[in-house]
Amino acid sequence: MLTLDLTNAPRWHDLAPGVRVQLRPLTTALMVATRSDPAVEAVPEEVSDEERAVAFAKALARRAVLAWEGIGDADGKTIDPSPEAIDALLDLWPIFEAFQLTYVSKGLLLEQEKNASALSPIGPSVGASDTAKPARKPAKTVRRS
Repeated sequence: MLTLDLTNAPRWHDLAPGVRVQLRPLTTALMVATRSDPAVEAVPEEVSDEERAVAFAKALARRAVLAWEGIGDADGKTIDPSPEAIDALLDLWPIFEAFQLTYVSKGLLLEQEKNASALSPIGPSVGASDTAKPARKPAKTVRRS
């Protein structure tokens, strides 16, 4: 069953010990706006998928981040989110990975949720439950003429 969160309220996400960000819900409008972001559209076609993913994640974060805690400048003074600061934050590999896992991938879980099949981490039947009753006795072999 698909579970809808009708509140559409921003949520806090922990990205690292002592670092958390408040993000808008990952909505269709937010994703469409990010896809048409000038920074995303300016990415040349010949760049790698990884470079394209970084550009998209930064553009998405610039739209989604409302507030944060545990982030400061080089002098240790707390700073507010800004486009430049958000880009610098996502340049840190562990933060980028956490953002992708805790925020972006949650939107992709909808794909799993709508699929009624059991999880299959290794093969088509792993994690699936039996639907047929076991046979009462072995089947007889066919006679050869």
